[in-house]
Amino acid sequence: MTMDTKGTSRRQFLTSAAALGAGAVAAGAARAQTPDPLITEVQPWASGFGDPVDAHPYGLPIRFEDDVIRRNVEWLTADTISSINFTPIHALDGTITPQGCAFERHHSGAIELAKQDYRLMVNGLVDRPLVFTYADLERFPRENHVYFLECAANTGMEWAGAQLNGAQFTHGMIHNMEYTGVPLRTILAEAGLDAAGDLADKWIYVEGADASSNGRSIPMDKALDDVLVAFKANGEALRKEHGYPVRLVVPGWEGNMWIKWLRRIAVMDRPVESREETSKYTDVLDDGTARKWTWVMDAKSVVTSPSPQAPITHGPGPLVITGMAWSGHGRITRVDVSKDGGKTWETARLAKEGEDKALTRFYLDTDWDGSEMLLQSRAMDETGYVQPTKAQLRAVRGLNSIYHNNCIQTWHVTPDGKAENVEVS
Repeated sequence: MTMDTKGTSRRQFLTSAAALGAGAVAAGAARAQTPDPLITEVQPWASGFGDPVDAHPYGLPIRFEDDVIRRNVEWLTADTISSINFTPIHALDGTITPQGCAFERHHSGAIELAKQDYRLMVNGLVDRPLVFTYADLERFPRENHVYFLECAANTGMEWAGAQLNGAQFTHGMIHNMEYTGVPLRTILAEAGLDAAGDLADKWIYVEGADASSNGRSIPMDKALDDVLVAFKANGEALRKEHGYPVRLVVPGWEGNMWIKWLRRIAVMDRPVESREETSKYTDVLDDGTARKWTWVMDAKSVVTSPSPQAPITHGPGPLVITGMAWSGHGRITRVDVSKDGGKTWETARLAKEGEDKALTRFYLDTDWDGSEMLLQSRAMDETGYVQPTKAQLRAVRGLNSIYHNNCIQTWHVTPDGKAENVEVS
């Protein structure tokens, strides 16, 4: 007699799902044994009128969610003019980050630049130096793409050990939005690249209109690949803090290269070696030397719930463990979750198939018995890359780094459901 392994697996799955559901129903039934005034009595919201349709011409979050906000760490920088705040990733689900929650990073503050005052210069080794207005950009064929933006310093404080107690603070220098814009290759083609000759060794230099300018060099092959000159995010105009009216989108590469308030694109025969690509945004090794041109953000993940800012409040029973994974090399193909600090792993369920250089949401639907856990997640991308432990990273990079820390993160969950940042490397 042969065993129907597919049928057996399906029956086992259904049995397990039924058991989880029965536990949840039983818990609810116990609570329902006494009258619940929220059901048996007429409530204020059901006995009068609500707000009219024009109460908020631009919709706002309801006041009960007023804790879902960006936060900064006061001691992290000397002044908030040149600083960063963090996306509340612990309180979000899905993959798209609302613009109002998406983290900010400024080097000289967020400026106000009106569309009618906007100009984009294209010069250097081009056939025709050009200046575009905002209205000019709107006339080019445009594209829509969902990409993550991660600051190279995300998780940077964790190199020396567990530091910041919350997923928002350890991993919140990231957001994932749908960008609308014109491919940079279209803009460069309009200016003409014959004057540049062989493009294999050419670069572009991009800078913003703010006081810092934040200039960065980008190799030509990337510029002609998937870089966007973007003017919308999540279907609406960019927010001021995200570079309104126009920013650069450099998919999969560190956020410092996504120049905001984009004002100039120069075609050059060599990189500029600016401040932001020499003394900053390079990786300092144990011997004091620094690696540069480490643009790509390697595969990374984090459990967002349970986590220090999202403890377990319902006690033992059915539990949804969830988090995010991403890779600058392409699509996330798998995420594993460990409850015992990496000794054993379970493969999580991806909410949908991974998208190129975009966040992927994962879930592990489990049954928590109330015992302590050391929660970790481990991402894998389409290149076969596996997210490393912190010990594996330190073996190569040492302890002097700030940027590009994509190590496995650990949350210690206690029997009362609370969680804290710990190191299991």
